[in-house]
Amino acid sequence: MKFTKFFIQTQKDAPSDAVLPSHQYLLKGGFVSQEGAGLYNYLPLGKMVLDNIRNIVKEELDNAGAIEVQLSFVTPHSLWEESGRSETMDKEMLRFKDRKDNSFVLSPTNEEAMVNLVRQRVKSYKDLPVNLYQINTKFRDEARPRFGILRGREFLMKDGYSFHTSTEDMIREFNLMEYTYKKIFTRLGLEFRVVQADSGAIGGSGSKEFHVIANSGEDTLVICNSCDYGANIETIFEDESEVDALNELSYEELQNKKIEQKCSCGCKLSFKKGIEVGHIFQLGDRYSAPLKAEFLNKDQRKENMQMATFGIGVSRLIAAVIEQNHDDKGCIWTKTTTPFMCEVIVSNAKKEDELNAGLKVYEELKENNISTLIDDRVKERFGFKMKDFELLGFPYAIIIGKKLQENIVEVVCRRSGEKTDVAIDEVVAFIKDKLV
Repeated sequence: MKFTKFFIQTQKDAPSDAVLPSHQYLLKGGFVSQEGAGLYNYLPLGKMVLDNIRNIVKEELDNAGAIEVQLSFVTPHSLWEESGRSETMDKEMLRFKDRKDNSFVLSPTNEEAMVNLVRQRVKSYKDLPVNLYQINTKFRDEARPRFGILRGREFLMKDGYSFHTSTEDMIREFNLMEYTYKKIFTRLGLEFRVVQADSGAIGGSGSKEFHVIANSGEDTLVICNSCDYGANIETIFEDESEVDALNELSYEELQNKKIEQKCSCGCKLSFKKGIEVGHIFQLGDRYSAPLKAEFLNKDQRKENMQMATFGIGVSRLIAAVIEQNHDDKGCIWTKTTTPFMCEVIVSNAKKEDELNAGLKVYEELKENNISTLIDDRVKERFGFKMKDFELLGFPYAIIIGKKLQENIVEVVCRRSGEKTDVAIDEVVAFIKDKLV
């Protein structure tokens, strides 16, 4: 893609209320634009990142045997009354009535709607188990939407729901989804932790959260430095005021707090900050019982289906990637989330030899299936182009400039800042080698 033909408008400054790096850089880089409080448009670069994340989520879920559907974004309010959760979600649900005075909800989550779909179609133990998921828009009327797309009102979420004949089979699927989620976040190139969690408004007997480790995270975690143990402090501190006080502390302040007890493995525990990006729940019959989602067992007797539910904040992951991967210049995308793997920067596009050389490298990269943007802007100076590259955060830049007469280009690694002189005829092979 040519910069001059693409829809990219970078900005020098971010709004004053943008305090987190992801909020600042996603706005400044033209990945998203704000439509209202907690409402964001995804511009071309942001949509490319969103699609990259969505594709990885879908690929791993499909490989694990989950089946994709897409439910209506609008849900009858009567389903929420039937489950007894209408008042639990309270003001987070945006409710409205149609012209016939029927009440509806913009879905904040879809346990009720998915149970309704399954109870109408599954009647026998022979039809179970089944794991259905969607990657769809959700709306929660947050009292304090903030931090950009980390806590917006409208967001893209993967929500999955499994239905079983027994608790044992439900736990089997729960464990499979935990394993699958780990594969997803590993492929996204993230440092993360799985922690014991509070089930909250979703309910159920047990749940686990997946947190991207980031100094700016809202949640405080206790983790072991040697084993996989981790817990949200909500599950280990009974005093709510103590939990609130710890959550208010910055990462730096938490480092001065010592944890007296040790992990069961005998090693030290420490505080970390995390961004919740996934949550899985063992629901049992929390929803199947009130909604009468039943099946006939082998003895032709009715039983409640046993359920689990699994969520991933797909759009939230965009911000989480940046919170974990950035510097004071801008974004640093992981290789599986980046909109473009490489940017060819023509130092002076007014010079025909530089522009032609840049276009040749650009075409060769595309022929080798390496997603590439070429900065072919004529009016912008080289320094301005480099600042945009650093802000946008693609993994590699190939600079066509002063050393072209020697058939040399400069390759810049965005993450490390390392600069390498490479023969122009070998630069595509050099980039391919970096991507292995």
